[in-house]
Amino acid sequence: MTPDADLIIVGGGPAGVMAGLLFARAGCSVRILEKHADFFRDFRGDTVHPSTMEILDQLGMLQRFLSRAHNRLNSAELRMAGRTYTIGDLSHLNTPAPFIAMMPQWDFLDFLRDEAKAFPGFQVDMEASVASFIEDQGRVNGVRLADGEELRAPLTIAADGRASIVRGAMLPVEDLGAPMDVFWFRVGKREDESGGLRGNVARGRLLVMIDRGDYWQCAFLIPKGMAAQYQARGIAAIREEVAAAAPEIDLAELDDISDLHLLSVKVDRLTRWHRPGLLAIGDAAHAMSPIGGIGINLAVQDAVASANILGGPLVRGELVDGLLSKVQERRMFPTRVIQAAQVIAQDRIIGRLLKPGPPLTKAPLLVRLLNRFPLLRRIPGRLIGLGVRRERVRSPEASRRSP
Repeated sequence: MTPDADLIIVGGGPAGVMAGLLFARAGCSVRILEKHADFFRDFRGDTVHPSTMEILDQLGMLQRFLSRAHNRLNSAELRMAGRTYTIGDLSHLNTPAPFIAMMPQWDFLDFLRDEAKAFPGFQVDMEASVASFIEDQGRVNGVRLADGEELRAPLTIAADGRASIVRGAMLPVEDLGAPMDVFWFRVGKREDESGGLRGNVARGRLLVMIDRGDYWQCAFLIPKGMAAQYQARGIAAIREEVAAAAPEIDLAELDDISDLHLLSVKVDRLTRWHRPGLLAIGDAAHAMSPIGGIGINLAVQDAVASANILGGPLVRGELVDGLLSKVQERRMFPTRVIQAAQVIAQDRIIGRLLKPGPPLTKAPLLVRLLNRFPLLRRIPGRLIGLGVRRERVRSPEASRRSP
């Protein structure tokens, strides 16, 4: 049967759209299937890190990206025990953009899609919900949409997030655990308030505030599985706890329980990312904690590695089943390292701080050391900003559409 494309990508998030751009750039015909009508979803990851902007620079797209509205962060602050500590510094990084660009994810995805339109083989189908995979004698040959339509390709990439249809029956998952969940919400930002990225810590209460120009995007951390109990107590009780962590912020806009958007935190990974004809990348392969905002950037790195390894052979019409394991081998090491660091932070710091107890009288030793010796701040800055084993674009580049 004649294939509908060289590559089908399930999911139009950062991993899926970046992979689509790179494979189309290599000369492949690509169909991205996104179940929603647009990319607009609030309270998604909005941090574009230096490692991702390095990729954009290698593609000749960085300056066009930076011309779009965004805020820049090169450090992070933590307020604890009556003091403010600087805990990370990215300004020293030897990279084209030594800062985190704060941009709504839908703007980032729109940017990637606009850039990818330069390549003839690129196509995004919106409102295309995938119900299942088409399998024949143990090989995945395409997908079946919710409306019954079937699309076939030599390779299918699952980039449909932590709720991916590949998880469980198709590919096995290892759960690393998480002690917390997150309520996302937004509150107004006063004109006289300084911006940036802030963590506010009081015993049993943790609030992260992300500067979004005229408002704060806030993440209120709660013990795992306690969301229903918090919601049952009502918005006034939640406002009181938020105010205890950050008494200076204006909570006027947080006036209804529907203002809270729950993120059920997961840290897990597939033990096998592939089957013949099928590869999982991004959150579909490894769900990350929101700590460090690293998930988007790890997903983009997965997409780059996939195109580097598979793009040339796929465009030549070669069967790539034997190469899929090389993508996992390349990307499993950074996944393990980043997840290990997140688990340590969750279990040894966040999990303990979420437990009730006496008021904090001093910050943990590590926080005090980072504040006392500024050079040490470069270590978390480099880990967050550039990650581990960052990728360079090595996939081929085919012709573009005529302007």
